[in-house]
Amino acid sequence: MSIAYLNGQLLPIEEAKVPALDRGFLFGDGVYEVIPVYAGRLFRFKQHIARLENSLQGIRLPMEQTLQDWANICHQLIEQNSLNNASIYLQITRGAYPERNHDFPANPSPTIFAMITALPEVQAVPSDRDLQGISVITAEDIRWQRCDIKAITLLANCMLKQQALECGANDTILVRGGVAFEATSSNLFIVRDGVIITPPLSEHLLPGITRDFLLWLAEQHGILTEQRLIPEHELLQADEIWLTSSTKEIRPVTRLNDVTIGNGTAGPVWRQMYDHYQQLKVQLYRGEIDSNTEGEIAL
Repeated sequence: MSIAYLNGQLLPIEEAKVPALDRGFLFGDGVYEVIPVYAGRLFRFKQHIARLENSLQGIRLPMEQTLQDWANICHQLIEQNSLNNASIYLQITRGAYPERNHDFPANPSPTIFAMITALPEVQAVPSDRDLQGISVITAEDIRWQRCDIKAITLLANCMLKQQALECGANDTILVRGGVAFEATSSNLFIVRDGVIITPPLSEHLLPGITRDFLLWLAEQHGILTEQRLIPEHELLQADEIWLTSSTKEIRPVTRLNDVTIGNGTAGPVWRQMYDHYQQLKVQLYRGEIDSNTEGEIAL
């Protein structure tokens, strides 16, 4: 039975309950983070908490917790659940109040919830499933205008993901005004002529922690990158397409709107980046790199 964290208590996840008047339940009034754990270490933890704080500021929810406070919650979950390779889901809502009211309460009493889920072990060699890649469609982005906030209001994302599933695909790349920005829960990359390209940060996409890490990792290995807008029509001209997130890491797209991308399998630049990513995780497991390497790895 998994142990979760709720407002200062560690308890079986089945017993973790919030009031019906919690604003997260009534309004989707809250934000969240998903933090990977490798070899028992919180991966890029400072960057994840910095994004969490930006999201909290974006919804005007002040919090008193320090970086170490958040780390203590996460480490308790790792220890209580005896997991070395996992993802931690951390959610903060504006809390519960005596009546349903659209106004922000003057003195918020936030609800803090966290749970942990096991992740697969390191795969130094990509599996056949990895190499096969996934299929995606494109669709008009129907979400709100502040996608840079990691909000718990994800109904539009779920609808767009379901649209892909009903088309026999795995996910949807979201398009605004003819420009592709991201997928339903992942950042977007393409490769053209050996250059890794991703949309620049804006209110239309989430500032992905894995996105930034891949740009850093590519730089470390001399692979060219570019941050610019990607017109929808350019997707079909790409040599490779990837979707990235903290739990997916780097996922190759091999079909787009029933058209084959590249040769229909994961491309050579993806293989390079996959190898670099997994090798770094192996080094973490072996203790060959410390937790503060370049300020980019872990806490």
